[in-house]
Amino acid sequence: MKVSVQSVNFNIDENLVKYIEKKVNNLEKFHDHILGAEIYLKVQSASEKENKISDLKISLPGNDVVAKKLAKSFEEAVSQSVDSVKKQLVKRKEKLRA
Repeated sequence: MKVSVQSVNFNIDENLVKYIEKKVNNLEKFHDHILGAEIYLKVQSASEKENKISDLKISLPGNDVVAKKLAKSFEEAVSQSVDSVKKQLVKRKEKLRA
């Protein structure tokens, strides 16, 4: 699966890219027809601690699956996004089987 990682207004660390690719590639266990994944990382300009945004979009035949999460770190935001998408993929697969 092709994973596209984009950072908005900052340079992304190579270790973070590897972490994201590992997490997102695990989603293939839950759905067979994933075409690709796009993840956008942003820093919200606020004085709050939770200002890291992860926006994950999984391309599938038909409708895409999207999750957007806000957290204290990018790793936490990505993990939450992947968990959310995982639940959506499982639901979608169960609907297809029914």
